Amino acid sequence: MLVVDDFKDYEIIDSSNGMKLERWGNIYLLRPDPQVIWDNGNLLEKYPNIHAVYYRSNKGGGHWENLRKTPANWEISYRDLTFNIKQMGFKHTGLFPEQAVNWDYMIDKIKKSNRHINVLNLFAYTGGATVACAYAGADVVHVDSSKGMTAWAKENIISSNLQDKNVRFIVDDVIKFVQREIRRGHKYDAIIMDPPSFGRGANKEVWNIEESLFKLIKLCEDVLSDDPLFFLINSYTTGMSPKVLENILSLTINKKHEGKISSGEVGLPMENSDLVLPCGIYGRWEKDE
Repeated sequence: MLVVDDFKDYEIIDSSNGMKLERWGNIYLLRPDPQVIWDNGNLLEKYPNIHAVYYRSNKGGGHWENLRKTPANWEISYRDLTFNIKQMGFKHTGLFPEQAVNWDYMIDKIKKSNRHINVLNLFAYTGGATVACAYAGADVVHVDSSKGMTAWAKENIISSNLQDKNVRFIVDDVIKFVQREIRRGHKYDAIIMDPPSFGRGANKEVWNIEESLFKLIKLCEDVLSDDPLFFLINSYTTGMSPKVLENILSLTINKKHEGKISSGEVGLPMENSDLVLPCGIYGRWEKDE
C-alpha cells in the first residue's frame, strides 16, 4: 500500500463507527467512511472542536451540519501545491488527499524525463493531478463532464500560481473526446484517469466502469505518443481489485509499449496510531528506466 506521509495541512485525527475525523488546515470535519467498521468511541463526544459533520440520509445523499463557524471555502497546501476546499453534497470536499502519493509520482516522473511532456487527464474532477503535472512543467489537457468541477480546477491552478502554464480545460464526455483526439492525430506522453463507477457525460452519455473502462483504455492506445512516460488509473469502485487494473494494462498498453506494470492500494495514516485507512486502488504502466 502507498501511504501519504508528508501532508502537513491534512490528517486523520481519529475514526470510529463508520466516521473519520479529519483536519483540513485548521478546519475539523467529521465525515462517513465505509471502511471504518471498528468502534473507537463516540467522536462527537471525544472532540469538542469539530466544525462540521456530514450526516447520511436513509433515502440517499445527506447533509452537512455546521457545529462551529465554518468558511464557505478555504485553502490547504501540499508541498508547493494549493487547493481550494469546500463542503460539497454527498460528503465531499473537492480533494482526495490520498492522491498525494500519485502527485509525487507524476511530478518525479515528469521532472526526471528531461523532455517536454504532454499529459491527458481524464475524469479530471477538481484537478489535483492537473495541478501536479503543470507544476512539474508538463502541458496538460484536463477533461471532465462537469462545468462546476472544471471551474474549480481552474481555481486550483490559480491558487497554486500556475496560471502561466499551458493547461487546457475541456468539458466533455471522455470517450467522445478521446475519439476526436484520435481523428485529429493528437498524441500524449502520459495519461491519467480516475473513472467513476457510474456516471453521465456532458450530454447524458452513460458510463459504467465494468462495461466502459476496457473500451476507453483501448481507445487511449491510439493517443499515446511513440515514447510514452506513464499511464495511471485510479479507482474507488467497491470490490474492484488492483490486480484488475494491472490485468487491463497488460492486455492493452503493455502490448504496444513494453514497460513496468504495478498496482496496489493507496491509504492515509491516522494520527498517533499504527492504523492506516484504505482509500482506493491504482494501476500504473510506466516506461522502463
